[in-house]
Amino acid sequence: MIMDVKPLGIINTPFTESTGTPIQPRMAHGALGTVEVFDEYVPGLKDIEGFERIWLLFWCHQAASPKLHVKPYMDTREHGLFTTRAPARPNPIGISSVRLLEVKENILKVADVDMLDGTPLLDIKPYAPKFDCFEVQRCGWLDTVNNHSGLADNRFEQTRNIKEDNK
Repeated sequence: MIMDVKPLGIINTPFTESTGTPIQPRMAHGALGTVEVFDEYVPGLKDIEGFERIWLLFWCHQAASPKLHVKPYMDTREHGLFTTRAPARPNPIGISSVRLLEVKENILKVADVDMLDGTPLLDIKPYAPKFDCFEVQRCGWLDTVNNHSGLADNRFEQTRNIKEDNK
């Protein structure tokens, strides 16, 4: 199967390297960014200003090669990749719910960004609490985590030293 995925725009943020970047929008504490939507997709933004939050789907373009077992940012123990939000994945697709502050033509001003500057935008969807908010009773290994720093280090960067990973 061939899948044709192309960027709809570029996400601009103050974060140029993973170390120190918030690991989720909730931990981004108002970090500001912009989403530049390419001209051919601007008509699809009609009515977007009515939403307080939007989902950004993006390509983690600076992530390292994937591994099926990883030590996620908030833990020192290894877990299965699909039980984490680690950016180094077979298809390095990220998803973040950001606050939509302003819309001017093809530029969306957003807050609570947690992605690197220059990240390719794959899609935009409205955040709707009616559909997107579920109460849960269990959250796997995250239920036992004590690390709440909320900031990334360099463990998933492309330049990561392979020898370090084998320690």
